[in-house]
Amino acid sequence: MKQEPTITVGIVDGQTELMGRLDGNFRSEGFGFLSGRFSAKASTGTIVLHDASHRELILSPSIKLSAADNSTFRLHNVTIGNRFHWERTEDQTFQGDLILRLRENGTITAINEIPLEAYLKSVISSEMSGAAPLEFLKAHAVLSRSWVLAALNRSKEARETSGPPSKGSEKEGEVIRWYEREDHDLFDVCADDHCQRYQGITNIISEQAEEAVRETRGRVITCQDKICDARYSKACGGITEDFGTAWGNKRIPYLASISDASIPHRPIGTEEEARRWILSDPDAYCHTTDEGLLEKILPQVDRETKTFFRWTIEVSRAELEEILREKSGVDFGTLRDIVPLRRGPSGRISRLQITGTKRSMIVGKELEIRRWLSKTHLYSSAFVVTFEGGRVIFHGAGWGHGVGLCQIGAAVMATRGFSAEEILRHYFRGTEMQKIY
Repeated sequence: MKQEPTITVGIVDGQTELMGRLDGNFRSEGFGFLSGRFSAKASTGTIVLHDASHRELILSPSIKLSAADNSTFRLHNVTIGNRFHWERTEDQTFQGDLILRLRENGTITAINEIPLEAYLKSVISSEMSGAAPLEFLKAHAVLSRSWVLAALNRSKEARETSGPPSKGSEKEGEVIRWYEREDHDLFDVCADDHCQRYQGITNIISEQAEEAVRETRGRVITCQDKICDARYSKACGGITEDFGTAWGNKRIPYLASISDASIPHRPIGTEEEARRWILSDPDAYCHTTDEGLLEKILPQVDRETKTFFRWTIEVSRAELEEILREKSGVDFGTLRDIVPLRRGPSGRISRLQITGTKRSMIVGKELEIRRWLSKTHLYSSAFVVTFEGGRVIFHGAGWGHGVGLCQIGAAVMATRGFSAEEILRHYFRGTEMQKIY
Protein backbone atom coordinates (compact mmCIF):
# COMPACT_ATOMS: atom_id res chain seq x y z
CA MET A 1 0.00 0.00 0.00
CA LYS A 2 1.60 3.24 -1.15
CA GLN A 3 -0.92 5.83 -0.04
CA GLU A 4 -3.69 6.45 2.45
CA PRO A 5 -6.97 4.83 1.39
CA THR A 6 -10.43 6.38 1.46
CA ILE A 7 -13.12 4.29 3.16
CA THR A 8 -16.92 4.28 3.32
CA VAL A 9 -18.70 4.24 6.68
CA GLY A 10 -22.38 3.36 7.10
CA ILE A 11 -23.92 5.96 9.42
CA VAL A 12 -27.66 5.24 9.11
CA ASP A 13 -29.23 2.15 7.52
CA GLY A 14 -32.75 0.91 6.87
CA GLN A 15 -34.60 4.24 7.17
CA THR A 16 -37.35 5.50 4.86
CA GLU A 17 -36.63 9.15 5.67
CA LEU A 18 -33.55 11.09 6.77
CA MET A 19 -33.13 14.68 7.89
CA GLY A 20 -30.01 16.77 8.27
CA ARG A 21 -28.09 19.87 7.36
CA LEU A 22 -25.26 20.70 4.97
CA ASP A 23 -22.92 23.21 6.60
CA GLY A 24 -20.92 24.77 3.77
CA ASN A 25 -21.00 23.83 0.12
CA PHE A 26 -21.65 20.32 -1.21
CA ARG A 27 -21.56 19.52 -4.89
CA SER A 28 -23.95 17.08 -6.51
CA GLU A 29 -23.19 15.73 -9.97
CA GLY A 30 -25.43 17.45 -12.49
CA PHE A 31 -27.05 19.78 -9.97
CA GLY A 32 -24.40 22.15 -8.63
CA PHE A 33 -23.79 23.27 -5.06
CA LEU A 34 -26.18 22.64 -2.15
CA SER A 35 -26.22 23.82 1.45
CA GLY A 36 -28.60 24.17 4.38
CA ARG A 37 -31.24 21.86 5.79
CA PHE A 38 -32.37 18.86 3.77
CA SER A 39 -34.56 15.78 3.96
CA ALA A 40 -34.40 12.57 1.95
CA LYS A 41 -37.34 10.22 1.39
CA ALA A 42 -37.54 6.82 -0.24
CA SER A 43 -40.23 6.85 -2.92
CA THR A 44 -40.97 4.11 -5.51
CA GLY A 45 -37.49 3.07 -6.52
CA THR A 46 -35.78 6.41 -5.91
CA ILE A 47 -34.58 8.83 -3.24
CA VAL A 48 -36.15 12.28 -3.27
CA LEU A 49 -33.92 15.00 -1.80
CA HIS A 50 -35.73 18.13 -0.56
CA ASP A 51 -34.38 21.43 0.72
CA ALA A 52 -35.69 23.33 3.75
CA SER A 53 -38.57 24.70 1.66
CA HIS A 54 -39.62 21.14 0.69
CA ARG A 55 -38.53 21.81 -2.88
CA GLU A 56 -37.45 18.70 -4.77
CA LEU A 57 -33.76 18.94 -5.59
CA ILE A 58 -32.66 15.50 -6.76
CA LEU A 59 -34.42 12.23 -7.64
CA SER A 60 -32.08 9.25 -7.89
CA PRO A 61 -31.50 5.81 -6.28
CA SER A 62 -27.95 6.96 -5.47
CA ILE A 63 -26.95 10.51 -4.51
CA LYS A 64 -23.42 11.68 -3.73
CA LEU A 65 -22.87 15.07 -2.11
CA SER A 66 -19.17 15.98 -2.25
CA ALA A 67 -17.87 18.34 0.42
CA ALA A 68 -16.01 21.48 -0.66
CA ASP A 69 -13.11 22.72 1.49
CA ASN A 70 -13.95 22.27 5.19
CA SER A 71 -17.69 21.73 4.77
CA THR A 72 -19.46 19.32 7.13
CA PHE A 73 -22.85 17.63 7.20
CA ARG A 74 -25.15 16.82 10.10
CA LEU A 75 -27.58 13.89 10.38
CA HIS A 76 -30.44 13.83 12.90
CA ASN A 77 -31.44 10.88 15.10
CA VAL A 78 -28.45 8.63 14.51
CA THR A 79 -28.62 5.46 16.62
CA ILE A 80 -25.54 4.67 18.71
CA GLY A 81 -25.00 1.55 20.83
CA ASN A 82 -27.46 -0.36 18.66
CA ARG A 83 -29.09 -3.09 20.82
CA PHE A 84 -26.56 -2.58 23.63
CA HIS A 85 -27.53 -1.34 27.08
CA TRP A 86 -26.45 2.26 26.26
CA GLU A 87 -28.49 2.53 23.01
CA ARG A 88 -29.81 6.03 22.19
CA THR A 89 -30.14 8.48 19.31
CA GLU A 90 -28.27 11.73 18.79
CA ASP A 91 -27.53 14.29 16.10
CA GLN A 92 -24.06 13.82 14.63
CA THR A 93 -21.76 15.92 12.44
CA PHE A 94 -19.30 14.53 9.90
CA GLN A 95 -16.48 15.62 7.64
CA GLY A 96 -16.11 14.23 4.13
CA ASP A 97 -18.70 13.29 1.51
CA LEU A 98 -22.28 12.12 2.05
CA ILE A 99 -23.67 9.29 -0.08
CA LEU A 100 -27.34 8.26 0.01
CA ARG A 101 -28.18 4.86 -1.50
CA LEU A 102 -31.52 3.11 -1.90
CA ARG A 103 -31.76 -0.51 -0.84
CA GLU A 104 -33.89 -3.08 -2.67
CA ASN A 105 -36.35 -3.06 0.24
CA GLY A 106 -37.03 0.64 -0.31
CA THR A 107 -35.00 2.03 2.60
CA ILE A 108 -32.14 4.53 2.58
CA THR A 109 -28.55 4.05 3.67
CA ALA A 110 -26.48 7.13 4.56
CA ILE A 111 -22.74 6.64 3.99
CA ASN A 112 -19.77 8.84 4.85
CA GLU A 113 -16.81 8.66 2.45
CA ILE A 114 -13.68 9.87 4.21
CA PRO A 115 -9.87 9.39 4.21
CA LEU A 116 -8.75 6.71 6.66
CA GLU A 117 -6.65 8.99 8.89
CA ALA A 118 -9.52 11.47 9.37
CA TYR A 119 -11.80 8.52 10.18
CA LEU A 120 -9.33 7.33 12.82
CA LYS A 121 -9.26 10.68 14.63
CA SER A 122 -12.98 10.28 15.24
CA VAL A 123 -12.73 6.58 16.17
CA ILE A 124 -10.11 7.32 18.82
CA SER A 125 -12.30 10.08 20.29
CA SER A 126 -15.49 7.96 20.08
CA GLU A 127 -14.18 4.66 21.45
CA MET A 128 -12.38 6.28 24.38
CA SER A 129 -11.92 9.78 25.75
CA GLY A 130 -9.63 12.06 23.78
CA ALA A 131 -8.16 13.07 27.16
CA ALA A 132 -6.80 9.55 27.77
CA PRO A 133 -3.02 9.09 27.98
CA LEU A 134 -1.22 9.77 24.70
CA GLU A 135 0.56 6.40 24.58
CA PHE A 136 -2.76 4.61 24.94
CA LEU A 137 -4.31 6.71 22.17
CA LYS A 138 -1.31 5.95 19.93
CA ALA A 139 -1.72 2.22 20.58
CA HIS A 140 -5.44 2.50 19.79
CA ALA A 141 -4.74 4.38 16.55
CA VAL A 142 -2.42 1.60 15.39
CA LEU A 143 -4.80 -1.22 16.29
CA SER A 144 -7.87 0.56 14.82
CA ARG A 145 -5.98 1.22 11.58
CA SER A 146 -4.86 -2.40 11.50
CA TRP A 147 -8.38 -3.71 12.05
CA VAL A 148 -9.88 -1.62 9.23
CA LEU A 149 -7.19 -2.54 6.71
CA ALA A 150 -7.32 -6.24 7.66
CA ALA A 151 -11.12 -6.15 7.27
CA LEU A 152 -10.83 -4.58 3.81
CA ASN A 153 -8.31 -7.24 2.84
CA ARG A 154 -10.70 -9.98 4.00
CA SER A 155 -13.48 -8.51 1.88
CA LYS A 156 -11.20 -8.43 -1.16
CA GLU A 157 -10.17 -12.05 -0.61
CA ALA A 158 -13.82 -13.09 -0.23
CA ARG A 159 -14.73 -11.43 -3.53
CA GLU A 160 -11.85 -13.16 -5.29
CA THR A 161 -12.70 -16.61 -3.89
CA SER A 162 -16.01 -18.22 -3.09
CA GLY A 163 -17.61 -15.47 -1.04
CA PRO A 164 -17.70 -14.62 2.67
CA PRO A 165 -17.01 -17.36 5.22
CA SER A 166 -19.73 -19.08 7.24
CA LYS A 167 -21.11 -17.21 10.25
CA GLY A 168 -22.28 -20.29 12.13
CA SER A 169 -24.77 -23.11 11.83
CA GLU A 170 -28.34 -23.97 12.77
CA LYS A 171 -29.84 -27.40 13.27
CA GLU A 172 -32.49 -29.01 15.40
CA GLY A 173 -31.87 -28.00 19.00
CA GLU A 174 -28.79 -25.85 18.27
CA VAL A 175 -28.10 -22.29 17.08
CA ILE A 176 -24.48 -21.19 16.67
CA ARG A 177 -23.95 -17.67 15.30
CA TRP A 178 -21.27 -15.02 15.17
CA TYR A 179 -21.05 -11.66 13.48
CA GLU A 180 -18.40 -10.04 11.28
CA ARG A 181 -18.25 -6.75 9.39
CA GLU A 182 -18.63 -8.65 6.09
CA ASP A 183 -22.36 -8.50 6.86
CA HIS A 184 -22.19 -4.92 5.48
CA ASP A 185 -22.76 -4.80 1.75
CA LEU A 186 -23.07 -1.12 0.74
CA PHE A 187 -20.14 0.21 2.79
CA ASP A 188 -16.81 -0.88 4.23
CA VAL A 189 -17.59 -0.53 7.94
CA CYS A 190 -20.49 0.67 10.08
CA ALA A 191 -20.24 3.53 12.57
CA ASP A 192 -21.30 1.58 15.66
CA ASP A 193 -19.87 -0.97 18.10
CA HIS A 194 -20.40 -3.82 15.60
CA CYS A 195 -17.30 -2.42 13.84
CA GLN A 196 -15.71 0.60 15.53
CA ARG A 197 -17.44 3.55 17.11
CA TYR A 198 -17.33 6.46 14.68
CA GLN A 199 -19.30 9.53 15.70
CA GLY A 200 -17.76 12.01 13.28
CA ILE A 201 -16.80 15.29 14.90
CA THR A 202 -19.85 15.24 17.18
CA ASN A 203 -17.55 14.69 20.13
CA ILE A 204 -14.69 17.14 20.39
CA ILE A 205 -11.60 15.60 18.81
CA SER A 206 -8.83 16.48 21.25
CA GLU A 207 -5.34 17.62 20.33
CA GLN A 208 -4.06 14.40 21.90
CA ALA A 209 -6.25 12.26 19.63
CA GLU A 210 -5.07 14.18 16.58
CA GLU A 211 -1.47 13.85 17.75
CA ALA A 212 -1.87 10.10 18.31
CA VAL A 213 -3.13 9.57 14.75
CA ARG A 214 -0.56 11.92 13.26
CA GLU A 215 2.40 10.33 15.08
CA THR A 216 1.35 6.81 14.04
CA ARG A 217 0.29 7.68 10.47
CA GLY A 218 0.35 4.59 8.26
CA ARG A 219 1.53 2.32 11.08
CA VAL A 220 -0.04 -1.08 11.66
CA ILE A 221 0.80 -4.26 13.54
CA THR A 222 1.70 -7.27 11.43
CA CYS A 223 2.28 -10.97 11.89
CA GLN A 224 4.31 -12.80 9.25
CA ASP A 225 4.11 -9.66 7.07
CA LYS A 226 0.30 -9.69 7.10
CA ILE A 227 -1.73 -6.88 8.70
CA CYS A 228 -3.23 -8.11 11.97
CA ASP A 229 -6.96 -8.42 12.50
CA ALA A 230 -6.56 -6.43 15.73
CA ARG A 231 -9.68 -6.96 17.86
CA TYR A 232 -10.45 -5.19 21.12
CA SER A 233 -13.13 -4.86 23.80
CA LYS A 234 -13.81 -2.62 26.76
CA ALA A 235 -12.66 -4.78 29.71
CA CYS A 236 -11.41 -8.36 29.61
CA GLY A 237 -11.96 -9.05 33.32
CA GLY A 238 -8.37 -10.12 34.02
CA ILE A 239 -7.79 -12.71 31.27
CA THR A 240 -8.26 -12.03 27.58
CA GLU A 241 -10.11 -14.50 25.36
CA ASP A 242 -9.24 -16.71 22.37
CA PHE A 243 -10.53 -15.63 18.95
CA GLY A 244 -12.46 -18.89 18.48
CA THR A 245 -14.67 -18.31 21.52
CA ALA A 246 -16.32 -15.32 19.83
CA TRP A 247 -15.90 -16.05 16.11
CA GLY A 248 -14.85 -18.83 13.73
CA ASN A 249 -13.26 -22.07 14.88
CA LYS A 250 -9.67 -21.19 14.08
CA ARG A 251 -6.61 -20.26 16.05
CA ILE A 252 -5.03 -16.86 15.46
CA PRO A 253 -1.73 -16.74 17.41
CA TYR A 254 -1.83 -13.02 18.17
CA LEU A 255 -5.48 -13.29 19.31
CA ALA A 256 -4.81 -15.94 21.94
CA SER A 257 -5.66 -15.59 25.62
CA ILE A 258 -3.18 -13.89 27.95
CA SER A 259 -3.13 -12.86 31.59
CA ASP A 260 -3.92 -9.16 31.65
CA ALA A 261 -1.95 -8.39 34.77
CA SER A 262 1.58 -7.93 36.05
CA ILE A 263 1.24 -11.42 37.53
CA PRO A 264 0.13 -14.60 35.71
CA HIS A 265 -3.44 -15.86 35.98
CA ARG A 266 -4.21 -19.43 35.03
CA PRO A 267 -6.67 -19.93 32.16
CA ILE A 268 -10.11 -21.27 33.11
CA GLY A 269 -10.44 -25.01 32.55
CA THR A 270 -13.41 -26.24 34.61
CA GLU A 271 -16.75 -24.97 35.87
CA GLU A 272 -15.41 -24.86 39.41
CA GLU A 273 -12.46 -22.74 38.24
CA ALA A 274 -14.87 -20.46 36.36
CA ARG A 275 -16.98 -19.96 39.47
CA ARG A 276 -13.96 -19.22 41.67
CA TRP A 277 -12.51 -16.80 39.10
CA ILE A 278 -15.73 -14.89 38.43
CA LEU A 279 -16.55 -14.58 42.13
CA SER A 280 -12.99 -13.47 42.99
CA ASP A 281 -11.35 -10.05 43.05
CA PRO A 282 -8.05 -10.59 41.18
CA ASP A 283 -5.35 -8.11 40.30
CA ALA A 284 -5.61 -6.95 36.68
CA TYR A 285 -4.88 -3.88 34.61
CA CYS A 286 -8.59 -3.33 33.92
CA HIS A 287 -9.48 -3.72 37.60
CA THR A 288 -9.86 -0.09 38.57
CA THR A 289 -12.52 1.82 40.46
CA ASP A 290 -10.65 5.13 40.30
CA GLU A 291 -13.44 7.48 39.21
CA GLY A 292 -10.96 10.20 38.27
CA LEU A 293 -9.06 7.82 36.02
CA LEU A 294 -12.22 6.39 34.43
CA GLU A 295 -13.50 9.90 33.77
CA LYS A 296 -10.22 10.63 32.00
CA ILE A 297 -10.18 7.54 29.78
CA LEU A 298 -13.86 6.70 29.12
CA PRO A 299 -16.34 8.69 27.01
CA GLN A 300 -19.48 9.87 28.79
CA VAL A 301 -21.68 7.06 27.44
CA ASP A 302 -19.38 4.40 28.92
CA ARG A 303 -19.05 6.08 32.31
CA GLU A 304 -22.72 5.23 32.86
CA THR A 305 -21.63 1.57 33.24
CA LYS A 306 -20.35 1.54 36.81
CA THR A 307 -19.57 -2.17 37.32
CA PHE A 308 -17.70 -3.84 34.49
CA PHE A 309 -14.81 -5.82 36.02
CA ARG A 310 -17.19 -7.92 38.14
CA TRP A 311 -20.96 -7.49 37.88
CA THR A 312 -24.27 -8.96 39.04
CA ILE A 313 -27.59 -8.92 37.22
CA GLU A 314 -30.77 -10.31 38.78
CA VAL A 315 -34.05 -10.94 36.94
CA SER A 316 -37.21 -12.86 37.72
CA ARG A 317 -37.55 -16.27 36.15
CA ALA A 318 -40.75 -15.14 34.40
CA GLU A 319 -39.00 -12.06 32.96
CA LEU A 320 -36.09 -14.16 31.66
CA GLU A 321 -38.53 -16.63 30.07
CA GLU A 322 -40.15 -13.73 28.21
CA ILE A 323 -36.76 -12.34 27.14
CA LEU A 324 -35.79 -15.77 25.80
CA ARG A 325 -39.05 -16.06 23.82
CA GLU A 326 -38.52 -12.63 22.31
CA LYS A 327 -34.81 -12.95 21.52
CA SER A 328 -34.62 -16.60 20.39
CA GLY A 329 -38.09 -17.04 18.91
CA VAL A 330 -38.38 -20.22 21.01
CA ASP A 331 -40.92 -20.94 23.73
CA PHE A 332 -38.90 -22.82 26.35
CA GLY A 333 -41.84 -23.01 28.74
CA THR A 334 -40.87 -22.78 32.38
CA LEU A 335 -37.12 -22.27 32.60
CA ARG A 336 -35.40 -25.18 34.35
CA ASP A 337 -31.65 -24.77 33.85
CA ILE A 338 -28.87 -22.81 32.13
CA VAL A 339 -25.73 -24.93 31.73
CA PRO A 340 -22.40 -23.88 30.18
CA LEU A 341 -21.08 -26.57 27.81
CA ARG A 342 -17.91 -24.87 26.64
CA ARG A 343 -15.89 -21.96 27.98
CA GLY A 344 -12.82 -20.16 26.77
CA PRO A 345 -9.77 -19.45 28.94
CA SER A 346 -11.24 -16.15 30.24
CA GLY A 347 -14.38 -17.96 31.40
CA ARG A 348 -16.49 -16.70 28.49
CA ILE A 349 -19.06 -19.25 27.34
CA SER A 350 -19.19 -20.23 23.66
CA ARG A 351 -21.80 -23.02 23.98
CA LEU A 352 -24.68 -22.82 26.44
CA GLN A 353 -27.59 -25.21 27.00
CA ILE A 354 -30.93 -23.66 27.97
CA THR A 355 -33.55 -26.10 29.24
CA GLY A 356 -37.24 -25.48 29.86
CA THR A 357 -40.33 -27.62 30.28
CA LYS A 358 -41.09 -27.37 26.53
CA ARG A 359 -37.71 -27.13 24.82
CA SER A 360 -34.01 -27.54 25.35
CA MET A 361 -31.56 -25.77 23.03
CA ILE A 362 -27.86 -25.07 22.68
CA VAL A 363 -26.86 -21.52 21.76
CA GLY A 364 -23.53 -19.94 20.82
CA LYS A 365 -21.28 -18.13 20.33
CA GLU A 366 -20.31 -15.46 22.81
CA LEU A 367 -22.39 -12.56 21.47
CA GLU A 368 -25.49 -14.63 20.67
CA ILE A 369 -25.52 -15.95 24.24
CA ARG A 370 -25.40 -12.39 25.58
CA ARG A 371 -28.27 -11.37 23.30
CA TRP A 372 -30.56 -14.25 24.22
CA LEU A 373 -30.27 -13.67 27.96
CA SER A 374 -30.88 -9.93 28.15
CA LYS A 375 -33.22 -7.26 26.81
CA THR A 376 -30.09 -5.69 25.32
CA HIS A 377 -26.85 -7.63 25.93
CA LEU A 378 -25.25 -9.11 29.01
CA TYR A 379 -21.93 -7.37 29.62
CA SER A 380 -20.08 -10.55 28.66
CA SER A 381 -20.62 -14.32 28.48
CA ALA A 382 -18.17 -14.91 31.36
CA PHE A 383 -20.84 -15.63 33.95
CA VAL A 384 -22.18 -18.20 36.39
CA VAL A 385 -25.89 -18.62 37.08
CA THR A 386 -27.80 -19.34 40.26
CA PHE A 387 -31.55 -19.89 40.69
CA GLU A 388 -33.01 -18.63 43.94
CA GLY A 389 -36.74 -19.23 44.13
CA GLY A 390 -38.33 -17.16 41.40
CA ARG A 391 -35.11 -15.22 40.68
CA VAL A 392 -32.21 -15.86 38.31
CA ILE A 393 -28.88 -14.29 39.25
CA PHE A 394 -25.96 -13.80 36.84
CA HIS A 395 -22.54 -13.11 38.34
CA GLY A 396 -20.18 -12.03 35.57
CA ALA A 397 -16.72 -10.81 34.65
CA GLY A 398 -15.63 -8.29 32.04
CA TRP A 399 -17.32 -6.13 29.43
CA GLY A 400 -17.33 -7.29 25.83
CA HIS A 401 -15.93 -10.31 23.99
CA GLY A 402 -12.51 -10.00 25.65
CA VAL A 403 -10.46 -10.83 22.53
CA GLY A 404 -7.29 -8.84 21.80
CA LEU A 405 -6.68 -5.51 23.47
CA CYS A 406 -8.50 -4.66 26.69
CA GLN A 407 -9.24 -0.93 26.34
CA ILE A 408 -9.48 -0.07 30.02
CA GLY A 409 -6.52 -2.31 30.82
CA ALA A 410 -4.41 -0.71 28.09
CA ALA A 411 -5.31 2.80 29.29
CA VAL A 412 -4.29 1.85 32.82
CA MET A 413 -1.01 0.46 31.48
CA ALA A 414 -0.33 3.82 29.82
CA THR A 415 -0.89 5.65 33.13
CA ARG A 416 1.77 3.35 34.62
CA GLY A 417 4.36 4.36 32.06
CA PHE A 418 4.02 1.70 29.34
CA SER A 419 4.65 2.92 25.78
CA ALA A 420 2.29 2.33 22.86
CA GLU A 421 4.58 -0.39 21.47
CA GLU A 422 4.82 -2.11 24.86
CA ILE A 423 1.02 -2.07 25.18
CA LEU A 424 0.56 -3.57 21.72
CA ARG A 425 3.22 -6.25 22.34
CA HIS A 426 1.46 -7.18 25.58
CA TYR A 427 -1.92 -7.80 23.96
CA PHE A 428 -0.83 -8.99 20.51
CA ARG A 429 1.99 -11.45 21.11
CA GLY A 430 4.38 -12.21 18.26
CA THR A 431 3.53 -9.07 16.26
CA GLU A 432 5.61 -6.13 15.08
CA MET A 433 4.81 -2.59 14.02
CA GLN A 434 5.29 -1.56 10.39
CA LYS A 435 4.71 1.66 8.46
CA ILE A 436 2.87 0.80 5.22
CA TYR A 437 2.26 4.31 3.84
